[in-house]
Amino acid sequence: MLISNKYQRVLVLIDAQNLYHSAKNLYKARINFANLLKEIVKDRQLVRAIAYVVKSDEPGESLFFDALTNAGIEMRMKDLQVYPDGTKKADWDVGLAVDAIRYSNLMDVIVLATGDGDFIPLIEYLRQQGRNIVVANFGRTTSSKFKELADEFIDLDKTPGKFLMFSNKMRPSFRIRK
Repeated sequence: MLISNKYQRVLVLIDAQNLYHSAKNLYKARINFANLLKEIVKDRQLVRAIAYVVKSDEPGESLFFDALTNAGIEMRMKDLQVYPDGTKKADWDVGLAVDAIRYSNLMDVIVLATGDGDFIPLIEYLRQQGRNIVVANFGRTTSSKFKELADEFIDLDKTPGKFLMFSNKMRPSFRIRK
């Protein structure tokens, strides 16, 4: 467990697609990004929070982008790529990794809100540079090696009601503990 203090400078990098799909598939819910940010920053100094999003012109997408902005989260946005054969690609891994490295010398703690094991080399590099790494994601959709490498793992599965929002059509299939 990472010991936090009010002097630590924190960078939060959010793999929005990864969190969105985990919340949707596990709980049929959406992420409450304001609560997520509050929980992972704690009493430390938030320097920057960036969400990596894909613009796909889906209904409700602007509400999602507004929620991020209202939570104080910057967005890096790119269009969904659709190939001639109909396959789609929405990948921000390189962009997120470049930003993590770009800003790492200015930070004490880097939070990766994702469970994507593709970021294992990034964590290894950042730790070699002396940065503390926090991973925040649903434990059931997070690479086990990813959890092991982090200085702290915040498992959103432990208190999902704190981080999720349900529409009127969707209700949790679990009991939310307060």
